[in-house]
Amino acid sequence: MAFDTIFKNARFDGGSRHHIAVKDGRIAAINSADEPLVGAETVDLGNALVVPGFVEGHIHLDTSFYGDAWRPHKPCTSGFDVHERVAFQAQNMAVSAPMDVRARNQLDLCIGHGTTQMRSHVMVDGSVGLKSLETILRVREEYRSVIDIQLVAFPQSGILASPGTPQLLDEAIRLGANLVGGLDPAGFDRDVEKHLDVVFGVADKHGVDVDIHLHDMSTLGAFEIEQIAARTRALGMEGRVAVSHAYGLGDISADYLKKIADILARSGVAIMTNAPGARPFPPVLGLRNAGVTVFSGNDNIRDSWWPYGDGDMLRRATTLGYRSGFNIDEELRVAFDVVTEAGARALRLEGYGLRVGAKADFVTLNAAHVPEAVVAVPSGRNVYKAGRLVASCGKIVGKRA
Repeated sequence: MAFDTIFKNARFDGGSRHHIAVKDGRIAAINSADEPLVGAETVDLGNALVVPGFVEGHIHLDTSFYGDAWRPHKPCTSGFDVHERVAFQAQNMAVSAPMDVRARNQLDLCIGHGTTQMRSHVMVDGSVGLKSLETILRVREEYRSVIDIQLVAFPQSGILASPGTPQLLDEAIRLGANLVGGLDPAGFDRDVEKHLDVVFGVADKHGVDVDIHLHDMSTLGAFEIEQIAARTRALGMEGRVAVSHAYGLGDISADYLKKIADILARSGVAIMTNAPGARPFPPVLGLRNAGVTVFSGNDNIRDSWWPYGDGDMLRRATTLGYRSGFNIDEELRVAFDVVTEAGARALRLEGYGLRVGAKADFVTLNAAHVPEAVVAVPSGRNVYKAGRLVASCGKIVGKRA
């Protein structure tokens, strides 16, 4: 076989050195370093650690202010209130830079750090209609050669509380959204069953997956997860549903957590956590040990919900590991898996990983191995998409589309 590109001297996590052959944007062969390969072009990776491209499993391309004017964070009147945060977001969005400009800024940031696969939630509800989705769909097309993006039709203002939203979610899928979302069926819309009727009704009608925001705490949140899992099994959607945040899993008893973890595993419902500061979050190891897929994302980056975020999924693995008390190498590799292979499973990605037949999407790191990379978060990365250099040292290289 005639290869397009040979990447020499790639070092894998275990320390072995390899040559990676790429043909038509996919990995066609992986040989040990003492087995030469011949291709039209040769790139020497200089014995850098090579890892799969990072999977950004939860982000909001339409609401970030990264690259825009600084927006001072406005605290809620009392504690954390989703309704109030949504109102603050609407106020800020009204005076922000154009959405397409802000979305490009955020994509460039994420790609520069090594993200090659992304799932973004985009507002679709009675407050904005389909305008935000239409804008982000155009931006996705611009970036199709450098990153793969799944879009979730996200009812940020609720479904039942926002007139016309059920119809808009249906139309959003026709327009090009890949998944249907939801938001706190109990805490926001005050009716778990009717909320889930709409979400799973749209998913079943169009044959798409589901990703539901769930901020509700304690036993209320856990109860909602049970209901989501029941819907998933009833419709035969095992492996096609995710619950994002699931804060309630971080503040229930150990016995109840075990029960919920078993339910999640049986129903194939994945859990997304970004390990947010000053909030309980799902216990990563406990869920994984029960067979639950746990993945991660940066969520909000410098927006109306908090001022933090740098778009770096490797740093997100560091944060998750730090907050989880991960110290030994095996645990640090778990944190890394959450932002790579586990994310790929949750997003049901085709052709992911460092294996023959997979897409040639990978990142080079200045680290001895994965545990060191999680702790050190090294800079100076090169990012390859379909075997083509798309970012170096945090900057996009060449044309996007």
